Amino acid sequence: MKITANIITLNEEKNIEAAIKSVQEVCDEVLVIDSLSTDRTCEIAESLGAKVVKQAYLGDGMQKAFGVAHAKNVWILSIDADERLDSNAIEAIQKLDLEHTPYDAFSFARKTYVGKAFIKLWYPDRVTRLYRSSACGFTTAGGHARVDTSNVQALEADMLHYSYADYGEMIQTSHKFITRGAKIAHAEGKKASSFDPFLHGIGALFKALILKGGAFHGINGWNVAVISAFSSYMKYALILEMQENE
Repeated sequence: MKITANIITLNEEKNIEAAIKSVQEVCDEVLVIDSLSTDRTCEIAESLGAKVVKQAYLGDGMQKAFGVAHAKNVWILSIDADERLDSNAIEAIQKLDLEHTPYDAFSFARKTYVGKAFIKLWYPDRVTRLYRSSACGFTTAGGHARVDTSNVQALEADMLHYSYADYGEMIQTSHKFITRGAKIAHAEGKKASSFDPFLHGIGALFKALILKGGAFHGINGWNVAVISAFSSYMKYALILEMQENE
């Protein structure tokens, strides 16, 4: 059974070549849904044989769902430009009998890196990325996108995620996610009390350092825990501010 790789992009000229080459061993078609990049993303993708479709950004889930209509195959492998298939993931996919499998989707354990540092705190961070588009697909609701199905098998395979070049970039990017998360929560009617920023910030810190063992992962565990706690604190602080400004 053949597979279409579906990659969404926006100014990913630094990442797109490695992402495409990562999936070409298991996918006979590579589809790039580009959010009107102004760099060489599309040029590089086309030079590697990818089919490029330009579409203004619709939101994470909607953008990934948009690409399915342009795919020639039923089975879709969704991968972000900053992600790669590890060798064990390529081997696991090659062993699948997709034509006869009873499952509608397969998940991978995602190994996330900040710079060269592997963040143990976030592992295995399971993500469902290989799916039968005739049976399921990405949710188009706001917030973080996911494949909407319970008929999924977990593969003993890794997807590598090179999320941030360094902690400075992580801090800068977190601002976007904090603001977006707060706006979505507020639009959905979520309320916050004056205690919520503190409670959620401390809760996130406790979860990361103690429950997930980040305190024993060295400086990288502490860095990620503190940034996560700050993000959680500020999300509820922004929700509270939005309430007060109504």
